[in-house]
Amino acid sequence: MILNNNILNIEDLVIRYVTEDGIVEAVNGVNIKIEKGKTLGLVGETGAGKTTTALSILKLIPDPPGEVVKGNILLDNIDIMKANESKMEKIRGEVVSMIFQDPMTALNPVITVGDQIAEAIFIHQKVTKKEANNKAKEMLEMVGIPGNRLNEYPHQFSGGMKQRVVIAIALSCSPKLLIADEPTTALDVTIQAQVLELMRELKKKFQMSMLMITHDLGVVVEVCDDVAIMYAGRIIEQGTLEDIFRSTKHPYTEGLFNSIPNIEDRKAKLKPIRGLMSDPYDLPKGCAFCDRCDYQMEICKTKKPEKVYFSDTHFVECHLYNENKDFKLNNGRK
Repeated sequence: MILNNNILNIEDLVIRYVTEDGIVEAVNGVNIKIEKGKTLGLVGETGAGKTTTALSILKLIPDPPGEVVKGNILLDNIDIMKANESKMEKIRGEVVSMIFQDPMTALNPVITVGDQIAEAIFIHQKVTKKEANNKAKEMLEMVGIPGNRLNEYPHQFSGGMKQRVVIAIALSCSPKLLIADEPTTALDVTIQAQVLELMRELKKKFQMSMLMITHDLGVVVEVCDDVAIMYAGRIIEQGTLEDIFRSTKHPYTEGLFNSIPNIEDRKAKLKPIRGLMSDPYDLPKGCAFCDRCDYQMEICKTKKPEKVYFSDTHFVECHLYNENKDFKLNNGRK
């Protein structure tokens, strides 16, 4: 199979975790494509399966208890499912890198930040240790940290600076795909804005593609070209940034928008999505969002919805549109 202009192509990915309490259905038939140079935002609540999907790209699903039941993952024309551990060690860092969720725990506390950056360079590039250290200093300065702090330890850095170090490590070998897992969650709003701006600049400089995992639609607006909404292990709506923000189709996506404070109307009350996400140990037969949906029908309880396409870029999995593609949500966005 040829990816054409895609750096990543995931087809029908199914992942589960076998535990003493039962089987967790974490990812249930996910399909994702990312074009070269583009950023896809993967949006959803905690437990939706976003991080599990990302870890599968690096073949880092813990086994046991994790198990990739089926699916295909092509990364830069490499069949990840068939790659052995030796090949994956070369791929990680060189073809794909990941910025993990918490910068506080992503760094080794007893190794200097310079050595942690240099290690990635030394492993993947044919350079001497001195050259690796020089490159590490350059990477540190590129993310806005003075090079003379190379020999300091993670505890000597603030949360925002630790995240910059993590970004420097991820970008040290100029990967073709960068996976960013909630990269701004642990940071205050001002630092968030600085980190997002930095990531935009570096993405442009290195001409990378990016998978941005987040629950924050504000982050999506800042950095993403395309958006995939994930719920209970499935992509339930996907489209371009404009498709999702201007022509919202799925009731869950609408609920995410209604949960955002309105800065123009301070008196407007938030409208949270009622209930909790379905138990991943016991997902319903039909639509997983059914019990929380204001538009639920009888068919929603028994049959999983099929994809309905509104354009080449925009689809939704929802029974509301199977019979009537012109259906509009009561508070549908224009």
